[in-house]
Amino acid sequence: MKNEKDTSLVNDIRNTFLWAADRVKSCSSDIPAVHMVKAAVDEIKDEIRVVKERDPAATSDIEVLLLYSGLHAVLAHKVSHKLHKKGHYFSARFISQAARALTGIEIHPGATIGKHFFIDHGAGVVIGETAEIGDNCTLYQGVTLGGTGKDTGKRHPTLGNNVMVGAGAKVLGPFKIGDNAKIAAGAVVLDEIPADCTAVGIPARVVRCKNEKVAEKANENLDHIHIPDPVSQELCRMREQLHRMEAEIARMKAEKENTSSQS
Repeated sequence: MKNEKDTSLVNDIRNTFLWAADRVKSCSSDIPAVHMVKAAVDEIKDEIRVVKERDPAATSDIEVLLLYSGLHAVLAHKVSHKLHKKGHYFSARFISQAARALTGIEIHPGATIGKHFFIDHGAGVVIGETAEIGDNCTLYQGVTLGGTGKDTGKRHPTLGNNVMVGAGAKVLGPFKIGDNAKIAAGAVVLDEIPADCTAVGIPARVVRCKNEKVAEKANENLDHIHIPDPVSQELCRMREQLHRMEAEIARMKAEKENTSSQS
């Protein structure tokens, strides 16, 4: 008898939830919050899809949702950026700093980020207040989109669409990185990079544009494989000077000895 009552109670609770769900579904057009929740869920699903497309190590939606710090940082920025736009600066910065503590990724609430932004690994990524990032961009660990300290107003870089910035690269200053550009790992970019180009080195120089190598004669100093070593060049110069000085000293000694022998 007791088991029958328990079963009846469970069925009543289940039926109540089903009825409530049907009512919410049928009246969703009259409940703005439902649309907001659905839009947020769809946005999160879309971000998870982007991560799985670009990271072959991602095996499931739940893994990406719970364990990917890059996704957590991007979702937190969506909230902090909306608060920042509404003038709630303290709340926005509090969320961004909390996300930084949890993920190791610092994105200023004022930064503008487009759709399908992906941060792979993410540790040490810093994105400044006036940075602008286009759609479908990818950043790897250690990337900085920062300023040089001498600019006011717009202080941070603007990334076009489909830009890839390699691990440890630093992009510093209020200039634009063109669409489809690639920044090599460890590069330090201090000037504008045209669209469809690849930049490497410190400071970064364009070595490939539209899948073609930059002309060798016109860009001899862009060769980052056979690039001269300034330290080695200076040592060679000093060695040559020492050889000349030794030769001069030997000549002066010889002249002195000849003079002494003649006298």
